[in-house]
Amino acid sequence: MIDPNLDSGIDVKGAPQEQLADWYHRFVRMPWPWVVGGLAIVFLVANLTFGTAYWLTGGVANATSFTDCFFFSVQTLATIGYGVMAPSAAGSHALVTLEAFVGLLLTAIVTGLVFTRASLPRARVRFASRVCIAPVNGVPHLMVRAGNLRAVDIIEATIHVTLVRTEKTAEGVTLYRQLELPLVRQRAPSFAGAWLGLHVIDEHSPLHGSSPESLVREEVELRISIVGIDGATSQTVHAQVRYETADFVFGARHADLLSEQPSGRLALDLTRFDDVAPA
Repeated sequence: MIDPNLDSGIDVKGAPQEQLADWYHRFVRMPWPWVVGGLAIVFLVANLTFGTAYWLTGGVANATSFTDCFFFSVQTLATIGYGVMAPSAAGSHALVTLEAFVGLLLTAIVTGLVFTRASLPRARVRFASRVCIAPVNGVPHLMVRAGNLRAVDIIEATIHVTLVRTEKTAEGVTLYRQLELPLVRQRAPSFAGAWLGLHVIDEHSPLHGSSPESLVREEVELRISIVGIDGATSQTVHAQVRYETADFVFGARHADLLSEQPSGRLALDLTRFDDVAPA
């Protein structure tokens, strides 16, 4: 099972190199430690740059070393202003003016980026590590399991399952086909707990007659996406996952998660979320 947010499975060659053009999207996808570390580096570099300029230019009262000039830059950029050190020449006054302007820009940019990163809607949806193919009422079914790990429901949730495989045309050309797999229940008014998606493998299904060997031969992948509205924030959230041929299990089903307690209440055991049982 592969998270497509981390690995698309495709190495793109020959595309225009526009790393700077995508910096915003890269930023919002970064883990929080990288975000904080990157902003700290920007802050440090900015103060080192202005501190060096103050040291070379001079004109900062009571500043006797580069360290003093660096901390004077920190005070100026952060609008602290202790009053011990102050510009005393035209050059240092010009640098303070420039640094004040840069500080305003950095504060505005960092505030916007951090707010966007913190308010980015994310679904806490867990997918089972494997997909199962087993009979249900005598008919083979593909089974996919997803679970909402938040206490808040996902409203109007829809699940889409797409089969990706290679096919050869009569001319010998290899095509990568994407085929939608209809589910018995593709929409849920409220997604809470676990969701078991079932696709009937009949004569109309792209998986009809499939075997572990045929899945490998056709380089089959399964891509699943869930989209809905977060019940707490009313924002659209989504989750997706990609399964490879090694993740298919034939002749097995997902283990039961629900059990009845002595009190009569039902218990949902997520420790068995990835377990499978013989069909």
